[in-house]
Amino acid sequence: MYVKQVFYKNNEKMKASESMSGIKPKKSFGTAKTVKSKKVTVGKLSPSDEEISKKAYEIYHQRISRRESGTAQDDWQNATDLLLNS
Repeated sequence: MYVKQVFYKNNEKMKASESMSGIKPKKSFGTAKTVKSKKVTVGKLSPSDEEISKKAYEIYHQRISRRESGTAQDDWQNATDLLLNS
């Protein structure tokens, strides 16, 4: 199906080819900017299991040297709390 394009300029009827005759295409100089995504972090990330394990091991040795009772779960929780708050 063929559709004839008709434009109006100052209340005068024009064909599509006539309407575009006075318009020059914009030149492109390759100045398009590329946008790089940035990683945004808010606050501190939670510590890794390896970091918590090392800190819990330190807490365990300190607790044993003071001859205090406790469990591995307590040491792990204390290590997690210390790492999150530091």
